[in-house]
Amino acid sequence: MKPIDLITPELKDELIEFTQSLVRIRSISGQEEEVINHIENHMNSLGYDEVIIDSMGNLLGRIGNGDKAIMFDAHVDTVEVNDEEKWDVPPFSGDVVDGRLYGRGSVDMKSAAAASIYAGAIARKLGFISGRTIYISCSVLEEECDGENLKHLFKELNLKPNYVIICEPSNNKIALGHKGKAQISIKTHGISAHSSAPEKGMNAIYEMAEIIQRVEKTNNVLMNKGGPKRTLVMTKISSTSASINAVPFECEAYLDRRMAPGETEDDIKEEMDQLIKGKHASWEVGTLYRTSWTGVEIKYEPFHLAWKIDLDQELARACIAAYAENFGNEPTEYDFWDFSTNAVTPVSMGIPTIGFGPGEYKLAHMRNENCRVNQIIDACNFYTRLIHQI
Repeated sequence: MKPIDLITPELKDELIEFTQSLVRIRSISGQEEEVINHIENHMNSLGYDEVIIDSMGNLLGRIGNGDKAIMFDAHVDTVEVNDEEKWDVPPFSGDVVDGRLYGRGSVDMKSAAAASIYAGAIARKLGFISGRTIYISCSVLEEECDGENLKHLFKELNLKPNYVIICEPSNNKIALGHKGKAQISIKTHGISAHSSAPEKGMNAIYEMAEIIQRVEKTNNVLMNKGGPKRTLVMTKISSTSASINAVPFECEAYLDRRMAPGETEDDIKEEMDQLIKGKHASWEVGTLYRTSWTGVEIKYEPFHLAWKIDLDQELARACIAAYAENFGNEPTEYDFWDFSTNAVTPVSMGIPTIGFGPGEYKLAHMRNENCRVNQIIDACNFYTRLIHQI
């Protein structure tokens, strides 16, 4: 039996047009002001009870005032486009071609933002919000500082929802969790000397050479372990010297470590200690400093463990029921994201968290990024049904 469609043809057109308008606004991390203001205006036109922009620049829309609080989160910042002339469909056109909406952010993740915004409004029209408070967050700076946005939002507004749905792209599959992430800075320490007398110094680059080999060997070991794939990649390296004619006295390498469920902070610390063992070197979490579009200074510590929700948890059961109602059958498979998301904040607070969003995440950040229009509509239907089920 074909599931009943909750969205009228007129609202479907309106939803897709709104998604196109979001894609047409350039909103790289730290430059989201225009898209946030556009969403604020649209939420108000849809009759949201309250729309707030916090001091960091995150937007929060509220519908209802019940005891059970459900939050849908979608970040509205994107990565840059550096090859605009090579796209088959212009990256800020928002054009629909052969049933797919093209443009930067169409997958990651303005389609999901639009779907969740409309789901809240539709749920109220259908009478699904009794006893519930629906929050739709449109967060900023996620591409560089995942989780810092919600951490700031929750603290400033004294907010702790009962459930959080992360609307990152999952090809409209229920995502039960994602890998952990640790970004680490390793520094080797040398002694400066004139390059004409290198024997008087100690070259920090040479000191790093063996560590580079250890990183590669460690990654090979990690990838051959059973279960979810673990990885360790050196992503950046640089050196510091008194001049171009001097032996470098410092070399810094940046590592990206993706963790499987069950790996602990102590596991990673021990691994890093082994990488620098016997070398003139030190390591630390690679703290990042960024500025939001409102001028707020952000300090980000990129060290988050993996997480996974249990299928018996109330939120997971509600998602399964909403999925079956929406697609006509229970899920035959679930997703588990390779990448990190804003979920790191609610998970760290003990809030039941799950993922679901339109779009194939392998198309994110790529040339010709695009999302199937029917997935955007299906996601909106799913979010609406989930509000009713939870």
